[in-house]
Amino acid sequence: DFSEIKGQYLAKRAMEIAAAGGHSVFLMGDPGSGKSMIAKRYITILPDMTEEEIIETTKIYSISGMLSSTEPIIKKRPFRSPHHTATQTAMVGGATRVGEITLALNGVFFLDELGEFGIKTLETLRQPLENGSITISRANSIITYPVKNITIMASNPSPSGFFPEDPQCTDSLRDIKNYQKRFSGPLLDRVDLYVEMRRLKKEEIFSEKLSESSEKIKERVIKARQLQKKRYKSNMLNFQMNRNQISKYCELDKESKEVLEKAIDSLKLSVRMYDKILKISRTISDLDNSEKIKINHLLEALNYRKK
Repeated sequence: DFSEIKGQYLAKRAMEIAAAGGHSVFLMGDPGSGKSMIAKRYITILPDMTEEEIIETTKIYSISGMLSSTEPIIKKRPFRSPHHTATQTAMVGGATRVGEITLALNGVFFLDELGEFGIKTLETLRQPLENGSITISRANSIITYPVKNITIMASNPSPSGFFPEDPQCTDSLRDIKNYQKRFSGPLLDRVDLYVEMRRLKKEEIFSEKLSESSEKIKERVIKARQLQKKRYKSNMLNFQMNRNQISKYCELDKESKEVLEKAIDSLKLSVRMYDKILKISRTISDLDNSEKIKINHLLEALNYRKK
């Protein structure tokens, strides 16, 4: 339950936004900062699967021979977390198997210790995550599987595990740069929400204050998704908006436009990132039950970009 997670309010808020709009998340943090803990509890704030999602997910598990007499139907959202030694075939699938990225259908695809994965393996994930599908050649046929999940990635900031400014970090700047090269650039450009997680302060560790429960967060997520269902007249989520829909549903007032224009220059935002910020702003406004995107919604969305 999210109530078990001490501190890390920014990360928990990012997870709520991700759950509400279907956005992907990158958690960068020290060892022991709670990256894995928060990712594993993420399922608890997602809405229950719809009948359509249950059928869709069960089909994939049936094709994979992963149904059993004790669980003939998949009713709970899958949580797939492949080890960093997983091959490209294990990740995206091949002639004889469905990949981890497809087995996470309607659930969570968690890549922990991202810096330990092979560069080629990470490269093979880019296109399926962007397209929402993966095409596999099998004998005399070509099969396309859906890739529809919420992707969470987590990594230490350096080989030794610590942020460069931490006295415990023993890596050279070159080592850190080479390490982060594995997941920076095009892959990071495809992530919606970027969060840095620092180790808790002593007062946070010993605090008796209980964090908000998963149930309370889940209630807000469900309400935000209901607004999206009404808006799009389907089960589509904000992360799936195309350019026309962004123009229609992510209109900004004059002040917000000026702020975003400055951010484009200061953060060197790509067109893809510009679109993502608007989609995230839309989700934040939905969580706030606001018809229009306000300046505070945009500013919060900008807070989840890598500086």
